[in-house]
Amino acid sequence: MASVALGACAAPPRAQPTQPPSVVATPALSQRPATGFHVLDPFEQVKQFSRGVNFGNALEAPKEGDWGMTLEEGFFDLVKSGGFATIRLPVKWSGHALRQAPYTIEPAFLARVDWAVDNALKRGLNIVVNMHNYDEIVQQSDPEHDRFLGLWEQISAHYKDAPAAVVLEPLNEPNGALTAGTWQRLFDDTLAVIRKANPERNVIFTGADWGGPSALRGMKRPDDPHLIATFHYYQPFAFTHQGAEWVQGSNQWIGTKWKGDSGDRVNVDFDFDQVAQWAKANKIPVWMGEFGSYGKYGDRVSRQRWTAYVARQAEQRGFAWAYWEFGAGFGVYDRANKTWIEPIHTALVPPG
Repeated sequence: MASVALGACAAPPRAQPTQPPSVVATPALSQRPATGFHVLDPFEQVKQFSRGVNFGNALEAPKEGDWGMTLEEGFFDLVKSGGFATIRLPVKWSGHALRQAPYTIEPAFLARVDWAVDNALKRGLNIVVNMHNYDEIVQQSDPEHDRFLGLWEQISAHYKDAPAAVVLEPLNEPNGALTAGTWQRLFDDTLAVIRKANPERNVIFTGADWGGPSALRGMKRPDDPHLIATFHYYQPFAFTHQGAEWVQGSNQWIGTKWKGDSGDRVNVDFDFDQVAQWAKANKIPVWMGEFGSYGKYGDRVSRQRWTAYVARQAEQRGFAWAYWEFGAGFGVYDRANKTWIEPIHTALVPPG
């Protein structure tokens, strides 16, 4: 997404709000019967990530339900039975914490995140918990520096005894004020904070410039053995975001096809080869944390071609992936009709 200003996980069109269920605060995982953290090699963890899906438009909204998506326990069963091994959980921590030190996270919101983490773990799923839609830090990074670290100090301590299947992702799609150099320094500071409580848990590392495939090449791999690199893929943007209400000028792209001919394929191949070469040189495994196409206007034949090609090319290079997203505008599941959206689901998880 390096060449564009907005991605799929920017604010979607407003939907009728729905209300999340009431949540009773739960103790930190560190205060529950310990399942125990065991060090997991990051290359092995990426193999275990395999195929995943984002639970987008829920906990990264200003409030869960504002964007028409409220998480349900049944969604976790669907992810498992649908052939996925990993959930990426976008979370707007910044919208549920004090603005002043010590930047305390709302207990009820933390309990809601715990509910999602617990439901994933009970089903043997990996779950990546990230920092999503921290709007202020991409506008002015310095004034938000201490708060950002304060939030991560709490999150890291809270999950310090969780199983290795719980992975931490410091920030979704750094951009704006977070240029490559600024983001590199902030990531290093954040990683140092996370390492106080989680010295060996795998952490997700991404590039600036919206975390696109070219962004990693502008970054220096931190000197830490417990990292997984990530990038997001929405190219060609005029195809994947045609008619997206939150992208200015996107209506002119409506009707864009992805034919899957040699010209279409070579662009995907080039982008993925660049990532693979960087990863090999830096001895780090790769997880494509987002990719997808907006379904309101894109024709399903083109979407199926693109989705299948991107997923298979990622797999051929040893990249795990997580589709954006489960049940909203880019979704793979039709919540109203309680069925997988075809042929998108089989493009992601072929039968057999």
